[in-house]
Amino acid sequence: MRLVLDNLAATDRLGATLGQLLAAGRIITLSGPLGVGKSELARAIIRHGCGETGDIPSPSFTLVQTYQTADGLAVWHMDCWRLESPDEALNLGIEDAFFEAACLIEWPEKLGPLLPADRIEIVLGMAADDNGRVAEITGPAELLAGLQAGFASPAS
Repeated sequence: MRLVLDNLAATDRLGATLGQLLAAGRIITLSGPLGVGKSELARAIIRHGCGETGDIPSPSFTLVQTYQTADGLAVWHMDCWRLESPDEALNLGIEDAFFEAACLIEWPEKLGPLLPADRIEIVLGMAADDNGRVAEITGPAELLAGLQAGFASPAS
């Protein structure tokens, strides 16, 4: 699935739709070059999925920031940019998080073989005219259908 995010409101709308998909064991990966909007999309997912209204810092230095949905689901926001090897991620407790929490993972390629195959993968890039972003999304067909419908619906 390919979505054009022509402004921050579109990124927020995608985040709102993804925030509704948070569930235990759900992995959402965010890939793309520096400055393409991975952290902004992660913040939108956290705002809408967890009801966060304050500052949502990037976990670039802490590697993991955790949040909680209204029904108590843990949401892990991971930034793997600084990992030197996938084994470093094991020290964070990610194996348990992959089953017990919803995980938003920036720079997922740094996890190598530890990255679960069953995930929603979002690759962000610049639009051809440099006005906005493009999100290429892959994952389970039933989730993509719901994502497409949710993104197309006007915000409530």
